[in-house]
Amino acid sequence: MNFDTSCLHAGYRPGNGEPRNIPIIQSTTFRYETSEDMGKLFDLEAEGYFYTRLQNPTSDAVAARLCALEGGAAAMLLSSGQAANFFAVFNLASAGDHIVASSAIYGGTYNLFAVTMKRMGIEFTFVDPDCSQEELDAAFQPNTKALFGETIANPALTVLDIEKFAKAAHAHGVPLIVDNTFATPALCRPFEWGADIVTHSTTKYLDGHAAAVGGAIVDSGNFDWEAHKDKYPGLTTPDESYHGITYTQRFGLGGAFITKAVAQLMRDFGATPAPMNAWLLGMGMETLPLRMAKHCANAQGVAEFLQKHEKVAWVRYAGLPGDKYYDLARKYLPHGCCGVVSFGVKGGRAAAGRFMAGLELASIATHVADAKTCVLHPASATHRQMNDAELAAAGVSPDLVRLSVGIEDVNDLIADLEQALNQV
Repeated sequence: MNFDTSCLHAGYRPGNGEPRNIPIIQSTTFRYETSEDMGKLFDLEAEGYFYTRLQNPTSDAVAARLCALEGGAAAMLLSSGQAANFFAVFNLASAGDHIVASSAIYGGTYNLFAVTMKRMGIEFTFVDPDCSQEELDAAFQPNTKALFGETIANPALTVLDIEKFAKAAHAHGVPLIVDNTFATPALCRPFEWGADIVTHSTTKYLDGHAAAVGGAIVDSGNFDWEAHKDKYPGLTTPDESYHGITYTQRFGLGGAFITKAVAQLMRDFGATPAPMNAWLLGMGMETLPLRMAKHCANAQGVAEFLQKHEKVAWVRYAGLPGDKYYDLARKYLPHGCCGVVSFGVKGGRAAAGRFMAGLELASIATHVADAKTCVLHPASATHRQMNDAELAAAGVSPDLVRLSVGIEDVNDLIADLEQALNQV
């Protein structure tokens, strides 16, 4: 099936007389006739469900849909994007290991890596996403387990050179993990450019309506864990907590990573999505291509308006000719650069605050990437835990305003921006 059709049909095909939509299986537990039948599930010897903390039919059907959209081999849903990024990294690294990550990433992810996971004994080196291939190579260490970046960075709107990052990762025998939240598979499929694992905050465009918090991990099935057995013993040697199963041998390269993440990490951390939230995500994905096209068209129009306005100091949107990432966007994002525009209001932080207070249609909200337009001052909100040097490394200046352009009529959006700017 082509992409638009997969958004509607992938992951679930009803049988005769069965529900046309993915059913919501709102149950914590599942019944079996014998203990032996259930025991096979606990030993990972049979497929099925016994407890929703690990797996649920609704979540699995929606995960299969997203897996198809990304062109992956296996996928799982989680309770949030933060959980997805944590699981994706912690599934490979433990105390004493090292990760290389782009510095231009979401502030919450940066804090997860630089503070919380550092407390767990995992060290991170943050690199400028625009660094040279040589500078990127120099960041790797013998104990490096993965390379991490965002397709379109939140909120810096840096466009990751996925091929450059993939080349470096593979040269050092590690997978490239790409957070594809802002692009979604409607605009970019990182696996086609060499990425190995994709993560999402499904709370954003994939859901599309700010209705359900969620996350996802999709594995390409392309990284050869067996070729680097010494680096990834958790995947390539027996797991005594599951009776000595070796994930790569039992589930192959296409299933080992996700199976381990479910069997070990979901079992122990329980970052489980509610079946209702999974169902809302599945419904949201049905209109993904239509919404992303509208988001991109509206954002392009808004960016062009802001670029010409006398009270706007600068505009960052990769769809604008002359933007630093215009050429990379044409390569990786030929169908649009998402609906998020970053810009600065002349007068700095105080002027940005006056502008935001004057908006009538757009809402000041911590959310981003849904159907309704919203706006945020990241230095005061999502990135407020960073100092000035860390803000600069993340591409977040004190005057930066993040505008998440919705799917309203673009003329109404421009009129709202214009009247608010007139109050500055």
